[in-house]
Amino acid sequence: MSKIADNIVRFRESVEPQATLVAVSKTKPISDLQEAYDAGQRHLGENKIQEMTEKWETLPKDIHWHMIGHTQRNKVKYMAPYVHLIHSVDSPRLAKEINKQAQKNDRVINCLLQVFIADEESKYGFDEDELMEYLNSDAFKNLNNINIHGLMGMATFTDDKDQVRAEFKSLKAMFDKIKSEQLLDPRHEFNELSMGMTGDYEIALEEGSTMVRIGSAIFGSRD
Repeated sequence: MSKIADNIVRFRESVEPQATLVAVSKTKPISDLQEAYDAGQRHLGENKIQEMTEKWETLPKDIHWHMIGHTQRNKVKYMAPYVHLIHSVDSPRLAKEINKQAQKNDRVINCLLQVFIADEESKYGFDEDELMEYLNSDAFKNLNNINIHGLMGMATFTDDKDQVRAEFKSLKAMFDKIKSEQLLDPRHEFNELSMGMTGDYEIALEEGSTMVRIGSAIFGSRD
């Protein structure tokens, strides 16, 4: 068994069945992704649309492609025909563009709304007030070609595990509030909480994550 396959098996044993393992394959060559595929991995995450599209064109068509990086509106059209889940919907304008491109492709595109939970300026996302206001807006309710599957958030990059845990708890609380108050039309399958990466996925799982994004610990460090 290859090192990549070995890592896939190890991580799947530690996260499933509670959560879906998204193997983050950004910057990695097709051969590495094929190894992951041969080990049974079907959920792959990328952070650049052009790179993901090139890989989609080459690799087997039963792979579920996850867009996990910051998404530029003018690039949405390239992934609209095939993307499985967009984790990084961080603004009303982006959601509107995804809806528009989904209509053009006669699809309903699955999305996660990205929430800003970290103590870092470089992260993107809605804050809680913006999120609640948006979900109650007519602009949101008129988007018929996106399916809000849940929320995504990235914790602060820190060794302070208590801070990371508190940030994940805050995201889970928002998720539970939206679900319990039935803020979304029933057509939205609101059941995914994407939080946790290589350094903090164990805490994320303890706090209710249903989807973790693991990259370097599977594929090795990036150049």
